[in-house]
Amino acid sequence: MVRPPAVSRDVLCGQARGLILGGRSGVLSTTFRGKESWPYGSLVTYAPDVDGSPIFLFSTLSDHTNNLAKEPKASLLVERASRLKNPQQGPRVTILGTVKPTKSPRHKKRFLARHPGAARYAGFGDFGFYVMTPERLHLVGGFARAQWLPASEAQPTKAAARAIAQAEDGIVDHMNADHADALDLYANVLLGRKGTGWRAVSCDPWGLDLMRNDLPARLDFDAMVRDAGAMRTMLVDLVKRARAGG
Repeated sequence: MVRPPAVSRDVLCGQARGLILGGRSGVLSTTFRGKESWPYGSLVTYAPDVDGSPIFLFSTLSDHTNNLAKEPKASLLVERASRLKNPQQGPRVTILGTVKPTKSPRHKKRFLARHPGAARYAGFGDFGFYVMTPERLHLVGGFARAQWLPASEAQPTKAAARAIAQAEDGIVDHMNADHADALDLYANVLLGRKGTGWRAVSCDPWGLDLMRNDLPARLDFDAMVRDAGAMRTMLVDLVKRARAGG
């Protein structure tokens, strides 16, 4: 068997990060409560925080929520492989970390921005928000291409994550209020998505998340941005690229 050529660690981190930041659902594996401690997989939705940490909305009636109350260590599998003719050739990443409740209004806002339909039940008494703190990543970039990575290698610097988190509301509001044409250009030209009326819903140091009719699109940046000024420069450069035809 001919093995694929070696891939740099930076590229591997970028692949893992792209899967996590571009995803909305995955398989959460918890330890089933009880004497035998069976592994238990659940299909869940999530929204990545600005540093890529998955944010969840769980019901206290769900088995995985009760499992986490006993053992917060869990894994989340995110993939773009299952629809391929040969899923083994598709990319996927497993995040290992601990999942705990969060009362952060910002976590709530980011989750509902990615999953607006969840607003119908997010306020129910038996629902709550949770966040995973990633420790390790296992990336499978395709057939015979697997690598363990510390989660920190795929995350932005803490300073960049903090700066963008603080500026996010202003960036999103400004783009929607003053640059609706740019958002449509991003979607239509750079991402190949149809229609007008695209809106920005969230951003992070590595990209901008768009949505239209509850369907998401992800605009990845060429490099990490470290603050609001760098974000503005990146968005201006990208709209120039879109106006030039991509």
